Amino acid sequence: MSISITTPRLTMRQISESDWPLFLRLHTEARVIDRCFDQPSIDDIRAKFASRLPPWSVTSGAWLCLVIIDSEANQAVGITGFDYDGCSAEVGYLLLPEYFSQGYATESLQGVIAWAIRVHLMSIFQGIVTEGNHNSEKVLKKCGFKLHEVIADAYCIGDVLYADRIYKLNTSSLD
Repeated sequence: MSISITTPRLTMRQISESDWPLFLRLHTEARVIDRCFDQPSIDDIRAKFASRLPPWSVTSGAWLCLVIIDSEANQAVGITGFDYDGCSAEVGYLLLPEYFSQGYATESLQGVIAWAIRVHLMSIFQGIVTEGNHNSEKVLKKCGFKLHEVIADAYCIGDVLYADRIYKLNTSSLD
């Protein structure tokens, strides 16, 4: 089954081999990764990319990785998706720097969550943000996530320990 999710400005589809340049740039550009993770090796990026290529299903145990495309410009702006463990979905997104602060992360995440609820009856979502990544925290809050837990010194980037800020969204408890 081909996955296609649309929002007013965006189309999202599962990543394919032809998206390697986008995936590589998203995992190597300093402005994208500086508050997310250390620069991975090319081999690690290739392995991560390969793990997201097989057709996704709710029981695959793999990340659903979707390319975010601006529908009007027909231009890829980033990736989004989630890892579903049978109980909850951990969401994630990376945008190219030229598309920061234009609402793409919020709109794409809202679309992915709505699709997961409608098609797969998922109701529990979480997002883990590295301390200091204020823009990602704003995205999660705009999508209805609430800060659930802060784990001090949980993640190391550039030899500096940061707290993990864990946000949760439980749509089954919404009024």
